[in-house]
Amino acid sequence: MFFDELALSDGVLDALWDMHFDTCTPVQEQTIPVILDGHDVISCAQTGTGKTAAYILPLLTNLEYDNHDPNKLNAIIMAPTRELAQQIDQQMQGFGFYVPFSSVAVYGGKDNDAWGNQTTGLQQGADIVVATPGRLLSMMNIYDVDFSGVKYFVLDEADRMLDMGFYDDIMTIYRKLPKDCQHILFSATMPPEIRKMAKAMMQAPVEVQIAVSRPPETIQQLAVDVYEPQKIGMVKALLADAKMKKIIVFVGKKQKVKDLTRELCRQGLDARAMHSDLEQKERDEVMLDFRNGKVDVLVATDIVARGIDVDDIPLVINYDVPHDAEDYVHRIGRTARAENDGTAVTLVSVEDQRYFAKIERFLKKDIERLVVPAELGEAPQSVKASECATRSGKGYSGGSRRSWRNQGGHRRKSKGQRR
Repeated sequence: MFFDELALSDGVLDALWDMHFDTCTPVQEQTIPVILDGHDVISCAQTGTGKTAAYILPLLTNLEYDNHDPNKLNAIIMAPTRELAQQIDQQMQGFGFYVPFSSVAVYGGKDNDAWGNQTTGLQQGADIVVATPGRLLSMMNIYDVDFSGVKYFVLDEADRMLDMGFYDDIMTIYRKLPKDCQHILFSATMPPEIRKMAKAMMQAPVEVQIAVSRPPETIQQLAVDVYEPQKIGMVKALLADAKMKKIIVFVGKKQKVKDLTRELCRQGLDARAMHSDLEQKERDEVMLDFRNGKVDVLVATDIVARGIDVDDIPLVINYDVPHDAEDYVHRIGRTARAENDGTAVTLVSVEDQRYFAKIERFLKKDIERLVVPAELGEAPQSVKASECATRSGKGYSGGSRRSWRNQGGHRRKSKGQRR
């Protein structure tokens, strides 16, 4: 479907024309008409499907056509992180170039100028506020923010906000809004907590489900079966052979992130940790150094699995197997972006074999196995996805194996690193 087949305003269509956008993605095709009709919406769609435009375009159109008070806040968009709030605000400026609406991004940090600009935008009635929950709640506690004109309340990456502990903050903000406000929720996954929040907020919401897409073929997916104590040694072997910068290692728990980062630093690698215990300023500094190539290895929890715009990451290592196929797709999707090649290697412990088999069934293929270096000792046998359902944990052999070191796994580099 083309955008000009939807009931979008002329100003929005003009901006899309200038930006060379003409064809809708599936989430845009299914979600935009429902939002335009004024329904509450729950949309399950992963990052990279065009979901931001799926709510910005009808939001701008409805603001242009509906009666609203130009001197009050008219829409609030909630995002989990400063980075995503900035990205949304930038897209708002692009899509809204030809419509007469103002927006302000409200997020954490110690920049006094930013605080002043955000306060001014809130108090003087910017049409659209893009905010992280904690920062907006802080301003509500200090200033008298008038929410009486808000007609649209959007939650972007709602599952991630709940993972970061923002449920109570979101509900506190929600209770300040008019009862007839339209509620729009986007989430990559749909855990029970999301259902609970949607039930508390929404009236007869329309659900839009977009199937999780499989990883692109430009990602070389590999796995290695290991015992848990062998994981650190395997990571060191992969990093020693890869000789790359801008590598992400995804770890399941914060304490393991800290432990692995310390160990890699002891080995002389420039490794930095990224997890929810860090202050926003610290996270910003780490990500800036990572983007600029000053950090070789970013060891992170899933806090950075989505919404991080870094195009030249050649290798992603899953230190722990994610328990959900969607999380796996999000993680490895950090590599092979912007027409680059990339490699994703998953370390599969005996305890996680059943979870990885579930991922392989979702992918509809067995992931090629690497051989554990001899110096790390004997490794467990792999379990094929087709066998795991009936022989879970039995350790049957499956899938082809090859050596990362001897057969060139490290040679699949991003274009920027090829000689």
